[in-house]
Amino acid sequence: MSEFRFTRPNNFPPIVKNLIIINVLVYAAQMLLDKQYAITEKLMLWPLMPQQLQEWLVNQGALSDANKFQPYQIATHMFAHSPASLFHIIFNMFALWMFGRILENVWGHKRFLIFYIASGVGAAALHLAVQYFRCEQLWDAVSTNNIQAVSKLIGGAAPALGASGAVMGVMAAFAYTFPNTELYFMFIPFPIKAKWAVLGYAAIDLFGGVANFSGDNIAHFAHLGGAITGFIIVLIWNKTNRKTLY
Repeated sequence: MSEFRFTRPNNFPPIVKNLIIINVLVYAAQMLLDKQYAITEKLMLWPLMPQQLQEWLVNQGALSDANKFQPYQIATHMFAHSPASLFHIIFNMFALWMFGRILENVWGHKRFLIFYIASGVGAAALHLAVQYFRCEQLWDAVSTNNIQAVSKLIGGAAPALGASGAVMGVMAAFAYTFPNTELYFMFIPFPIKAKWAVLGYAAIDLFGGVANFSGDNIAHFAHLGGAITGFIIVLIWNKTNRKTLY
């Protein structure tokens, strides 16, 4: 006689739960100890840039010698959030719980953790590549004393932090795996299928990243890097059981 066992999905699986706990603890440490130890500056992902540009920024007082790229930041930046915005960490952790718990229940704990970290690393890689290109443009503008271009490109020297890139990978994987799941968003009176919601979000990030608006402090290409990495991983994992986005 065959035996059937029903396993109830875990609403708070261990990897998602521990990732949220780690992010909240790091955020609390930032809030309590930032003034004394500059924790946020140490954890955030500083851009790779030409040495001449870094020296110029230090001389201008826009950067300190300590604020430069370190390899460990590829990992640490995805567990830290802006102390100036509580919404930043709330949105990321809610999205991680909302979509990540379903994927962890489907994939298992180990696979989900590997996926999450890989998406965060992919986000950092694309962000660093784009920022380096922008820093080269910025140095050219500085060298030619093009003040207007400098003011437009100075964002290329800005650091990044937050779990958004890894979370975007989770959202992309969810949209691929459950494309027709209907999602409800605040202020939108009708449901939107997951595939269109995530594609729309990615399109907004692509537009924001390419347009490079002055004063925009969102790391759009980090979001896109996480989404692309997550999509590629889940595509490879599901190559023998391919599901369509349409």
